[in-house]
Amino acid sequence: MEPTTLLPIIAVLSLVSVEYGGWALLGFLTGRGRLGGFRERFFRAGHAHAGVLLVLSLVYFLYLDRTGFSDGIRWLAGGMLLVGILAQSGGFFIHLGLGEHGRKSLGTLVTRVGALLIAAALILLVIGLLTGG
Repeated sequence: MEPTTLLPIIAVLSLVSVEYGGWALLGFLTGRGRLGGFRERFFRAGHAHAGVLLVLSLVYFLYLDRTGFSDGIRWLAGGMLLVGILAQSGGFFIHLGLGEHGRKSLGTLVTRVGALLIAAALILLVIGLLTGG
């Protein structure tokens, strides 16, 4: 199967977990439990980043198909994007669980690594569109 066929399917199916996260957050906000201000902020940040970036990844995959890249490079670029999205949004949740207010944690490192992977995937897409699109 082509990377620009399978990877968007993975992104769309991942949105189901984002929907569940929204349902869980709503439950916390309407009294089923308490997160506290610190944890609520990071829950919202992780949830929002995951949803927005996954939807934007669908556009990315449309353009990735327009590059002159081989399937191997498309797998690499698309994989970097999805892993970056998972890391960036997941880092917020890691920090929610392990972090403390005003201090770095493993979660902040994971979030930053995710951002770098997303940036690298975007730059790779631009190169592909400029050279072979």
